Amino acid sequence: MHALRKSRPSRRIVLASAATVSGVVMLLALKPHTAPEVAAAVAPAPSSSSSSGSSTGGGGTTATGTRTVTGESVQTRWGPVQVRVTVRNGKITDVTAVTYPQENPRDQQINAYAVPQLRSEALAAQSADIDTVSGATYTSDGYRQSLQSALDSAGL
Repeated sequence: MHALRKSRPSRRIVLASAATVSGVVMLLALKPHTAPEVAAAVAPAPSSSSSSGSSTGGGGTTATGTRTVTGESVQTRWGPVQVRVTVRNGKITDVTAVTYPQENPRDQQINAYAVPQLRSEALAAQSADIDTVSGATYTSDGYRQSLQSALDSAGL
């Protein structure tokens, strides 16, 4: 008679249990996929899109020169978010996240992807009217509010 036939049902139970435990251990040993390091790879938006002809309104700032303004710190569920904007001749040339949640590895993973995306969106939109990054809703909202605060201070 075969070893796994009805004469030895306990052996079948032991083998099935061992296979299940082995499968669970292998699943738990898998490492999560990490986002690629894109923070250094994001370049400023190309200046070929010459939409600077739109009027920036009669704000209290001059239309020429370079000005760097830091927005207010916005408290989010996961920590503060603060943005610094550089404006040259009425156009946003750089956006830097000064403060953003990075207290734990999950925050670092999310924001390593989200912050460059938000920067790219802001440079392309030339305003604080930017899309929320999926998976980083709170950071996106804080980034948007701080960016608007900085743009208001810069007179845009």
